[in-house]
Amino acid sequence: MKIFITGASGFVGGAAARALVAKGHEVLAMSRSESSDAKIRAAGGAPVRCDLEDVAAGHLSGAHAVIHSAAYVEAWGPKDAWHRFNVLGTQRMLDVAKAAGVKRFIHIGTEAAIVHGQDIQGADESYPLAPQSPYPYCATKAQAEKLVRDANAQGFETVVLRPRFIWGPGDTTLLPAIEGMAKDGGWVWVGGGKAVTSTTHIDNLVHAIELALTGGTPGEAYFILDDGDVSMREMISGMAASRNLTLGDKAMPAWLAGVIGAVGEFAWRTFNLKGKPLLTRHEAMVMARDCTLVDTKAREQLGYSPVVSREEGLAKLGSAA
Repeated sequence: MKIFITGASGFVGGAAARALVAKGHEVLAMSRSESSDAKIRAAGGAPVRCDLEDVAAGHLSGAHAVIHSAAYVEAWGPKDAWHRFNVLGTQRMLDVAKAAGVKRFIHIGTEAAIVHGQDIQGADESYPLAPQSPYPYCATKAQAEKLVRDANAQGFETVVLRPRFIWGPGDTTLLPAIEGMAKDGGWVWVGGGKAVTSTTHIDNLVHAIELALTGGTPGEAYFILDDGDVSMREMISGMAASRNLTLGDKAMPAWLAGVIGAVGEFAWRTFNLKGKPLLTRHEAMVMARDCTLVDTKAREQLGYSPVVSREEGLAKLGSAA
């Protein structure tokens, strides 16, 4: 199968590209720079120079499927960044894919699409989206998911996969941040790290992507999860331990983290400060709130089950350094 991937120079898209090439698929991948070209070629794919704002049908020539994993996931940025890339970028990819004759569009969503700052416990896919979330990432991922599901039609099938807390070898965001803060003694447990979460190992997400190329019910969304739930403290400590690091016991109440995030964001926006706040409201909220989910639908309709357990993944994480 010929597959076009967005975000292939990143964590999820790169892992998907390598796995699909290994299975004999032909992979084309959006690339915005020479460094991205190199990463895509190293994964076995063919780079196609374009981005979410100028991609055209010709860039997807002959592709049967699109895997849309590109998104603005940064904790901080220009006010319009999340809307530009997550919403308008997704709409453009949908339009271009339809024009190019693509048959299946797989969107890498997230549980953030249902988050507006609340604890979530045992939610399945019937839980409502949060397109008006006060957190721009959450709101725009909800809006993007709606666009994808509404675009489903005969001859143009769309499927949304929703991982939570993606982790594993190749992580370019969370694990490097943990390492950096552990080394400088800056790690602090929000709410003592007691919040309970579902997680998604990268290999399990890639397995679900492979299944979604031909399976699942068009127009539906699926949570893709590891078996069982875990506390933030246990999970993040395990990731740190894989790098022979300890995070210590420093902690702050969840309410204080929220205040620090709000004050920091206000200061950075008001005075146009460089870099990012020490903590954002979204980061504080994610660390403080329970988020446990149910993946029964994916198991029943996609035939999904985890290929890597959390224990196996953590054990192997150190050797992947």
